[in-house]
Amino acid sequence: MSLENYGVLKGRPKDCKCGKGKSSHYQVLVHDGKNEHRVAVNVSSREDPSELLYFVDDNFSHPITDKLQNLEMGYKRLDNTSREIRLDYVRGGLFDVSKMLPLKCDIPGPSNDLNELIQKYVKQAVSMSSSMIYAFGERWGPESFLPDSFFGFRPGSGIHDIHMNQGNSSKWQGDDAPNQDGGLLIHLPEENRWVAIFLAFQSQCFNTDDFTGHCMPDGKKITNKSCDESNITPDITVPAGSVKIIAALVDPIGVDMGKEAITLFNASPEDINLDGWYIQDGPGRKSLLKGEISTGSGTRILLSGKGVILSNNGGQISLYNNKGALMHEVKYTGREVRSGWTVVF
Repeated sequence: MSLENYGVLKGRPKDCKCGKGKSSHYQVLVHDGKNEHRVAVNVSSREDPSELLYFVDDNFSHPITDKLQNLEMGYKRLDNTSREIRLDYVRGGLFDVSKMLPLKCDIPGPSNDLNELIQKYVKQAVSMSSSMIYAFGERWGPESFLPDSFFGFRPGSGIHDIHMNQGNSSKWQGDDAPNQDGGLLIHLPEENRWVAIFLAFQSQCFNTDDFTGHCMPDGKKITNKSCDESNITPDITVPAGSVKIIAALVDPIGVDMGKEAITLFNASPEDINLDGWYIQDGPGRKSLLKGEISTGSGTRILLSGKGVILSNNGGQISLYNNKGALMHEVKYTGREVRSGWTVVF
């Protein structure tokens, strides 16, 4: 099973309302240039403990942002052909899930609860004319005969399940699947940055089956303790961008086959095992990687010509981890290619 209508809603934020009580939602009014929609973001849980887990990156960097900017306004359904822009907390290299912390939705005082944390960034986006919100989750509507219950627009339409949608407890296990997690990404072009808000329930686990998204028998959950006390076991701890494609020899002198090369660099503070990782070109040809790349070091991958082939007319080079999650991607044009010269990204 999985969500029936998973996708992403792109639009301009216009208004917002905080959520109160059990199973409450933070509400965002979004306009896509033609119609209005409501984004309903869980800020508490019906299951105990009620506090959601959250992670916020206020300077989010990931290859997915380039692809999102190219989307048209409005709702886009994300099926298996759109895997490169589907969210997966466990396999996607989006962030380190062990850093998620529980937070109550409503606490007396200013700037100290989950409502106010989300509102800080949404209100900033509302105040900027060029900002854009990308809400990942499951769509409802349009409901032709019903006005929206919070903002009153017609037809009622929106998106919910803006949280992790795998590793659920038995009651919601039917919603499980990989590559369909929810989340809120906010683009602030005036500040040249992205904000990412990721949410999960404490009843969910982070060690999930690659095919069903169900919690594995030994799956660990985060309890309502501090991050240092949590016993989470994330499937992937290497965030996207840790290993970068920094150069490529596209047109070697003489015969290309067996002489083309790609250079990777490990920008992270840890050594990274590349076993099972692979490089892919624009047409989809792949070359498998193996071995380890040390922190602060580079490695040059010589291409045999049986997998990835670098076109002299320009192309795309993508790096994926052993779970098939996009780690880094670069593009080059034919103008950048010179015989014997290395293209630097």
